Amino acid sequence: MKMWFAIACVLLAGCGGSTSTSETTSEAKTIRIPKGAGGIGFLPLLVMEKYKLIEKHADVTVKWLDVGGPAVVNDALLSGSADFIAAGPPAFLTLWDRTHDSAKVMGVAALTSMPMYLNTSVPRLKTLEDLTPQDKIAVTAVKVSIPAIIMQMYASQKYGAAQAMRFDKYTVSMTHPDGVVALISGSGAISAHFTSPPFHQREIQDPRVHTIMTSDDVMGGSTTFTMMSTTAAFREKNPKAFAAVLAAIDDANAMIIKDTKMAAELLVASGGGAGLSVDKVEMILGTPEMKFNKVPENTLNYAEFMHSIGSLKNRPASWKDLFFPEVHGAPGS
Repeated sequence: MKMWFAIACVLLAGCGGSTSTSETTSEAKTIRIPKGAGGIGFLPLLVMEKYKLIEKHADVTVKWLDVGGPAVVNDALLSGSADFIAAGPPAFLTLWDRTHDSAKVMGVAALTSMPMYLNTSVPRLKTLEDLTPQDKIAVTAVKVSIPAIIMQMYASQKYGAAQAMRFDKYTVSMTHPDGVVALISGSGAISAHFTSPPFHQREIQDPRVHTIMTSDDVMGGSTTFTMMSTTAAFREKNPKAFAAVLAAIDDANAMIIKDTKMAAELLVASGGGAGLSVDKVEMILGTPEMKFNKVPENTLNYAEFMHSIGSLKNRPASWKDLFFPEVHGAPGS
């Protein structure tokens, strides 16, 4: 009786565990990925979904979640409601630092590199110094989004580290589509919008709109705009799924570069074309500043700045400290 009771306990223990991930002898059958904040930066995810590129490399079902915004997707990964997320480097770095001694969120690979643009319809606004207490700048997330960090870097470069948060008080959270509507309508809700392609191109079609600055101006060159990340535990337990996502990133970006018309049609159909025509979006995709590859660019620059102002407790010695080893052979920065 004692022997059979012991065997039963072993068998029952083997039947427990998570419903989303099988035991250590097998991998997750379903992986969940938010689609992100929209626009060209998240186009590789749309291509992965449309053409089932992850499924091509692994026996998994991918559930694509209609969730966007850096703060929201960060919470989704930490809460266990998402397995991979895509966001900008500042939001990723906040999560990397926060989980440094726990979940260990790390970068999988970059998705895209492109500039962001600070646009305004207010003629008197030529520089950030022209802002008044009545002005508001729309960003996807205050403090942690790319625009928020870019303005902090600008302030630090011009006024010193103690003044890094100088322009934070002008920022308000708003999605890119809502920012376009608010800026073009002239409702007065915002004075400026720090946005990305193709929303930038939609805004500057309006003759009242001009660009104050770009992220490339501050960063000194091409910079990763979106990247994917996951936890160390997921990678360890699901090596095939992890490899499939990494391979799908290469596949998606290669397809976008090879067939910009297909990619433009997909973006417009998704509602992420900012109201532009397929031809206009295709033209944008073909411009030199639009890069679709997994090589991280300027991510260490972000990290060093955020550490210098106290936004990060941990300081990476190299960009490789931020990413899993699978991309360490790339010429990253």
